[in-house]
Amino acid sequence: MSKKKDLIRASFGVNNCITDGYDETLAVKCHNGIFVGKQNDGIISFRGIPFAKSPVGELRWKAPVAPEDSESVFEAYYNGKTPIQTEWKTEQASYYPQGEDCLYLNVWTNPADERRDKTVMVFFHGGSYGWGGTADPMYDGAALVRKQPDIILVTVGYRTGLMGFVDFSSVEGGETFPDAPNLGLLDQLEGLRWVQNNIAAFGGNPQNVTIFGESAGGGSVSLLPIIPEAKGLFRRVIAQSGSVALTFSKEECRDFTDRLMRESKAESMSDLMKLSEEELIKLNEKLNLYNNFPQRDGKLIPVNPYLSYRDGLTKDVDILIGTNADEANYWIGEIGGIVPYRFSIPVKYENDLRVLSKEDKKRVKQFVSEQSGHSIWGMSAFYTEIMFRLPAIAQAKLHADNGGRSYMYFWTKPSVMRFCRACHAVELAYVFGNLDETIYTGERADETLSDTVIQMWTNFARTGDPSTDLLEWKPYSAENRSTMILTDEPHLADDVHPERRKQLAPLLKYMINASYATLDYNVPFVRKAAAIGLAGAAVIGGVACLLLINKDKKPTQKKKKNNKERGSKS
Repeated sequence: MSKKKDLIRASFGVNNCITDGYDETLAVKCHNGIFVGKQNDGIISFRGIPFAKSPVGELRWKAPVAPEDSESVFEAYYNGKTPIQTEWKTEQASYYPQGEDCLYLNVWTNPADERRDKTVMVFFHGGSYGWGGTADPMYDGAALVRKQPDIILVTVGYRTGLMGFVDFSSVEGGETFPDAPNLGLLDQLEGLRWVQNNIAAFGGNPQNVTIFGESAGGGSVSLLPIIPEAKGLFRRVIAQSGSVALTFSKEECRDFTDRLMRESKAESMSDLMKLSEEELIKLNEKLNLYNNFPQRDGKLIPVNPYLSYRDGLTKDVDILIGTNADEANYWIGEIGGIVPYRFSIPVKYENDLRVLSKEDKKRVKQFVSEQSGHSIWGMSAFYTEIMFRLPAIAQAKLHADNGGRSYMYFWTKPSVMRFCRACHAVELAYVFGNLDETIYTGERADETLSDTVIQMWTNFARTGDPSTDLLEWKPYSAENRSTMILTDEPHLADDVHPERRKQLAPLLKYMINASYATLDYNVPFVRKAAAIGLAGAAVIGGVACLLLINKDKKPTQKKKKNNKERGSKS
């Protein structure tokens, strides 16, 4: 990873204004400037195009503002900066230079196809709403548009964590920053407006835009259709391992604000606005583990976002949505391996049980006990279901029931890395065709499956139907629950794991998510570990202390691994 880190850092550069000659065949005139890209192996890339004014100075923690019109000529050679975040091994964009000035997008086109009405696919990265960026080589669009030359691929950056999702309503002066809880989503909207206004200059059809994303990106593209301001900005949605469930209540967002004020020693918004970028980056090192998800504020996002799908507000867009068979296993690697995972997931599990009714506790415990192997695998299956698969199913069904067209998939092709199985994010290399990006797959991804998935995704973007010449993919409905199983030999199945769905679907009302900032460690698992004797205490107590105690102290690298339990790559 150190070599990859060096390569990512070395790819940084500043796009300058061009005042002399340039290759006009690589230039595109947009409303905010003429941007000159680079051609490599037949693919033209335009990197680091600003889609909004820099959110700095008086625009810090404010809604994005469209860039001014310009006739100037600019290089589009380098990615824009990554949003402020903690460096993290599975978030490769975190190794790229970071900053507040991060509202840039990238465009890939294949000049072999000269048509002027190409299908447009716009990707929003994951990262638990606190990590990620367009500089991640996993999201490079060259391979996809090489295979599908009639596609234009766009990747859009947005503010994350400390700068993108923070509620200032309880802070003196916070009333002048009403959009702060969901700035990242507003950035995405601004990026889509830029696409609408400019993509035709690249040969794209602004009337045929599909937005897609994974984890936090999948959550984002699930939320955007229920935001009135987004109407008309896109036609289709592909949500990978993300749904409207990846959100926080206003109450859940308070902890982050309290930590920010305590760590910064600020007493008002005026104090926060005086912080330098360097101070914000240092603050983030203490806060990034506790970042918020988008807030169900009752304004931009309804308190119950499922109701927007139920009420048919999304019916004008087509939706393809799905999850992976072993989503939760992703966090085994994120927290440092199977041993710390074995002693951390029960704490989260026992905290979440507390909010359930007696009947629902019994329902969950029965589900966990019915899974094979150690109890942690039952808990993992529970979180895979309640945080990912069941919300996606509910979203697809409500959409289909109320006038929309839905397609569902279930990814079962596993990673070769131990314990990971078909974990969260394992499909990304396949979707982008970047088969040598093995950070989740563990080995070079299977090209045949990748080609199939790319064909499905792009067919859906073109027409609203992901079927291929070899595989018919029927829409999802309450009657058939048709689901495409994505594995070595993809095939259509009806009603995958119906017993799990029926057993756990009643728990969706609790909106159980990955919030852990206010976990109580006085739970039966920890008390039991402390009472099993010296030998057991030496093993379990030591690990438990590393994982679960002193959470208000600045986390060491080990602590970071133990606590990044959010919806990462998310």
